[in-house]
Amino acid sequence: MSDRTLIVIPARLESTRLPRKMLLRETGKYLVQHVYERATMVRGADLVLVAADDPAIVEAVESFGGQAVLTSRAHASGSDRVAEAARNYPSRVVVDIQGDEPDLDPEDVEALIAAMDSGVEMGTLVFDGLTQADQQDPSVVKAVVEGDWAVDFRREPTPGGRRHLGIYAFRADFLQAYTGMPATPREKERRLEQMRALDHGHAIRAVPARSAGTGIDTPQDYAAFVERWCRGG
Repeated sequence: MSDRTLIVIPARLESTRLPRKMLLRETGKYLVQHVYERATMVRGADLVLVAADDPAIVEAVESFGGQAVLTSRAHASGSDRVAEAARNYPSRVVVDIQGDEPDLDPEDVEALIAAMDSGVEMGTLVFDGLTQADQQDPSVVKAVVEGDWAVDFRREPTPGGRRHLGIYAFRADFLQAYTGMPATPREKERRLEQMRALDHGHAIRAVPARSAGTGIDTPQDYAAFVERWCRGG
């Protein structure tokens, strides 16, 4: 197995709440370009790759000098898309960074990679800063953490929970095994794919993040990002 670390950014063209958001470019850069450029700042990453479901995204990424591959449109999750792309790039660790996370902190990703020692199959970032509004918002996923490990993920209010950030690291061989596991009842009920790993008896390392970042899910999210960008961050 290669010792390389691969970052894969799964990028889907269509989105229910914000169609074609990967290609939005009111800042002068595609949304996926902002994420790609932040990912290239992660020290220790040997390659950053966009896994796209549409040639338009591949063309956009290549237009700014990035590297992208076209993957199946049939994937049910970002992890499935990442797994397909990763098969052709031998590595030890594969990091899954969503294409709508332009505010990601490279140092948080570095900490996640560093946590992937030989005894860790899967890791994710958590932020110790849930607001009351976050607790009531089902779109904000709450992680229940015991020691260094995430033992549950919920959408409902979770006293003592931490905000889960949708950035994962996998040992490369486990990523392929994980995406081949059958979905579980709790995964389907909660619409949280990470429950699959827990329900099949696998542990998830919880790595503290310095910041929560801001994912882009709605037109309002994107407008706020553009405003921050125009102000200089």
